[in-house]
This record gives sequence, structure tokens and C-alpha cells, in this order.
Amino acid sequence: MRLTSAFALATVCQAAALAAPVDKIEKRDTVNGFDISNHQATVNYQAAYNSGARFVIIKATEGTTYIDPIFSQHYNGATAAGLIRGGYHYARPESSSGAAQATYFVAHGGGWSGDGRTLPGMLDMEYGTDSQGGKCHGLSQSSMVNWITDFVNTYQSKTSRWPMIYTTNDWWVTCTGNSKAFNTKSPLVLARYSTAGPGTIPGGWPFQTIWQNSDKYTYGGDSDIFNGALTNLKKLATG
Repeated sequence: MRLTSAFALATVCQAAALAAPVDKIEKRDTVNGFDISNHQATVNYQAAYNSGARFVIIKATEGTTYIDPIFSQHYNGATAAGLIRGGYHYARPESSSGAAQATYFVAHGGGWSGDGRTLPGMLDMEYGTDSQGGKCHGLSQSSMVNWITDFVNTYQSKTSRWPMIYTTNDWWVTCTGNSKAFNTKSPLVLARYSTAGPGTIPGGWPFQTIWQNSDKYTYGGDSDIFNGALTNLKKLATG
């Protein structure tokens, strides 16, 4: 993956991942974590845990033809170290429907179980390359919203959980027209590489659930900050 004003009273509620609307509680703490893919061939999960990390999000799939070749290795390593973990899907809206990609994701590592250690899957929405149809994968804003809706609803029907959505403010505004269709269902994972905070929050979300604050993490991949206490992170995993 690559790539909001600090709150006077910052709020978070990981129940946003449930079917119920977002509820907000006073922010008191944050929890460190990270995200990785096969680009990080080896990760010292135990060292990451010992340094304070408590969660990791691991690339599982892309489109309907690609499975990350070391997803299971990463997933098992994270589990052994005691990390809360989950998978993410790199969206390819130009290649197939949201429903088809959500189905593929769930079948290849992106599912959810109520074991208290599994995060709901994450949909990675970001700019496409020229070969992927350009910045917005060749879709209009309304078509992109429809595609995401198709993915989100299919994922929820198969797992009972709403997936998290990863994006940047710029991508969301450019490619969805700043759609507010998902802010009461899917927790927001917002990318902004800065020491000054997560910046503008798009799409009517009241806050970011996770802030990807850097593309460099000591033990590999990108650095993430969960917007809440460890108890809230566990609630997000529990469902």
C-alpha cells in the first residue's frame, strides 16, 4: 500500500466496523501497528510486538487472479507473536466486479472469525497505473461508488462484518466525489505520511480508525496508528 485535524476531543469507536452506526467515545490512547505484503519477505514479529505493536494488516489478494505468495507465512508469524491480524485486498475495479473481488478475497485469506484476534478485512482503494485504467481505474465517480458498494455489501454478507476501507483524502475526493455512502459502516484507514496528524478526513467519516502515518516501519512495511485504546482494538477484532 501507499499512501485529520487533531480533534479538540478526538473520538473513536471500533463498533463502526459492525452493522450498527458509528458511535463515538473519547479518545484516550493510540495503539501502534503496521501493514505488510510480499515485498517484506521476512518480518521479526516478536520484535515488533516487544516494541509495542499490537496489530498487523497483511496483503492477501489483488483483483481475482493474485494471491500474495507469502500471506500464510506472514499470518502465521503474526499469530505466533500474539498480534491481532487481518488481511487486505488491493482493489482492481477495472478488471472485475466488486462482488467478484470480495468473494475472491474472502476465499483466500480475507475472511473474519470471532476469535478476538482477527480484524475485519480491509479494502485498499488507491490510484491505479496507466495499465490499470489510470488514476480511477477507468471508472466515473458514480461507477466507483457502485463498485465499492458491491464489494462492501458482498463482504458483509459473507462474513457478517463491514470491511475497513483504506484510502487517501485525495483519492477519495477525486475518484468517488467525496462519497458519504460508507461512513456509518466501514471503518476508515486513512493514509497520510506526516508527523503533523492525519489531515483532512474525507467522506463524512467523523474520524479515522487507523492512520497510516509513514511508509517506513522499523520491522518492515508501513507504520499504522490505531485511533483508540487496546480495548477498542480488541472490540474491532471481536465484532
